Amino acid sequence: MKTCLVVDDSGVVRKVARRIIEAMNFHVIEAEDGEKALEACNCAMPEAVLLDWNMPVMDGYEFLGNLRRMPGGDVPKVVFCTTENGMDHISRALSAGANEYIMKPFDRDIVAAKFEEVGLVAAPFQETSESDHPDQII
Repeated sequence: MKTCLVVDDSGVVRKVARRIIEAMNFHVIEAEDGEKALEACNCAMPEAVLLDWNMPVMDGYEFLGNLRRMPGGDVPKVVFCTTENGMDHISRALSAGANEYIMKPFDRDIVAAKFEEVGLVAAPFQETSESDHPDQII
């Protein structure tokens, strides 16, 4: 089972993200700031990180720079999830090594789509309609 580290100073956001990501068959670890997130990565490097930008102690941007310099820190797929929606923030995050960017508020479909885009999950199962199978007897 893949692991996702959810890093956000809001307990509510972490709880919502945990429910969404666990439903996608990930083991979820939480951290309320970048410093605690780095400690978690030192213990076991996750496959995915859902990362807030604005946090006390160490913000998401600083965490990302530190993560990418760690041994194995190039492995996790990092998806920023923040209210910072300016193009300067987005380009800065991507330049620092983020793989994708989500605006808050988010929902299950948005997280699943971004995780699919970065290769963390396969495309969701698509139900086919009856017209997709003309030879099907109804």
